Amino acid sequence: MPKADNAARETRLLDAAADLFVHYGYDKTTVSDIARQAGVSKGAIYLHFPSKDALFEALLVRELQAYGAVWIERVEADPDGGTLGGMYKNMLYAMSGSPFMAAMFKQDRRMFGSYLRQPDNFFRRHEGQRSQSTRHEFVQLMQDAGAIRADLDAKVIAHIMNMLAYGLVSVGDVIDEAHIPPLDDVIEGIAALMDRAMTPEDGGNSEAGKAIVRELFEAGKERLEQQKNQPEDAS
Repeated sequence: MPKADNAARETRLLDAAADLFVHYGYDKTTVSDIARQAGVSKGAIYLHFPSKDALFEALLVRELQAYGAVWIERVEADPDGGTLGGMYKNMLYAMSGSPFMAAMFKQDRRMFGSYLRQPDNFFRRHEGQRSQSTRHEFVQLMQDAGAIRADLDAKVIAHIMNMLAYGLVSVGDVIDEAHIPPLDDVIEGIAALMDRAMTPEDGGNSEAGKAIVRELFEAGKERLEQQKNQPEDAS
């Protein structure tokens, strides 16, 4: 069946799905729930998405695209956006602004539920693009451009970046919220620590760093567009 050409309704469906998946998780959210939340019939959903999985993956792609757009906009507007601290700070701000993205980043099992056990889920299909090796290659590019100190191990830096990001979105699971400082203060503190530890003595080449971020953003955007435009098989 051809996909319905009703962008406003599709946006409404994805908005409703995002709210429900964040609050109730993948397993407890049904197509009927999404239809009711969006104010449409259940059949209308299938005019846009052949299955719950297809809708869920369309939402993953949309949220990644929105997150990337916010991140690159913040990097471009920040004079220090091309340093590791600036790049990372703006990435964390972009991620923290979306509960769905925060849950997606840590692959929250409460939200993703049985979807993560599917052998061909979105994350497994894109494992190569999210691998530790890819992240450390990014750090290496930043070092070669003079945006990060070259005397530090790129793999170690990439691992520290992952630890900090995972910790930021997961710390509420282990520490009482009353003892957690304001999010903006934490993000600014992480950026300051990273800049002091990893910026070259000459201040680093922020513009060269921005060029690398820009290039990676465009490559990621193209991959997501390809994913978005892939034919969806009914399940």
